[in-house]
Amino acid sequence: MPAELSDLGAFVAVTRAGGFRGAAKATGGSASGLSEAVRRLETSLGVRLLHRTTRSVATTEAGARLFDRLAPALGEVEAALDVVNRFRDRPAGTLRLNVPVSAVRLVLPGIVPGFLAAYPEICLDIVAEDGFVDVLAAGCDAGIRYEERLEQDMIAIPIGPRRQRFATAASPDYLDRRGRPDHPRALLEHACLRGRFGSGAMTDWEFERDGELVRVEPTGPLIVRVGTATDLAVDAAIAGSGIIHLFEDWLRPFLDSGALEPVLEPWWQEFSGPYLYYPGRRYLPAPLRAFVDFVKAAR
Repeated sequence: MPAELSDLGAFVAVTRAGGFRGAAKATGGSASGLSEAVRRLETSLGVRLLHRTTRSVATTEAGARLFDRLAPALGEVEAALDVVNRFRDRPAGTLRLNVPVSAVRLVLPGIVPGFLAAYPEICLDIVAEDGFVDVLAAGCDAGIRYEERLEQDMIAIPIGPRRQRFATAASPDYLDRRGRPDHPRALLEHACLRGRFGSGAMTDWEFERDGELVRVEPTGPLIVRVGTATDLAVDAAIAGSGIIHLFEDWLRPFLDSGALEPVLEPWWQEFSGPYLYYPGRRYLPAPLRAFVDFVKAAR
């Protein structure tokens, strides 16, 4: 073979991620190490595979053709090596999942402890982020997302609660001071604690009652990054800073304790629960197959 398998793998990782830093994050390696591997591969083959600038990396025509043939082939190599897992008493290895922060908080706690107890030789590597990502390019085996954000050509199975709601709430003190809204549009006169996605898009607040859908774009004194800084908005709501709109399960402990009071509850919108999704490979890695089977059995 004219090239080392590890160098070929480095080239595929860099091409998928669109750069050395992204590939390093996905593989757990270093950008400099990946750069050296690709340079070594180019020297071995005698052709340039990547165009490099200070801002981006793009494949040459030769690199694009190599990637198209090489990526599926390396996937088959990984599947072939994983076959030996079937001869073990229990599957082993690392399973890397890309999930939203809400799933880390509301879905996985009911699944992970039991799975780890059943498969002690599997290591779960959880990457929590709320942006829309290509799980393969991110170096993950599978992901959890909601139906409207599932990637195409993926297998999806239900995981966690099948019906959820967004709840709107505020502290009793805030509502005593500012009044209790009787319609979603009344929120435009209130201090609302909002979220922004990593893309920069703000989250709209949607409400539904008797077939009437109302979408509002509230304003307020606090904007947080969805997922990673959501707890700050919850704390601010409890302290009386404004009204929050979030997963009901996230707010339920504070609603039950009285720290937060429901607002517009007849208008709370219901939606379908999340899905575990993964590529439709002929052979799934043993840790992923074990997790899929565990999730299906728990339904």
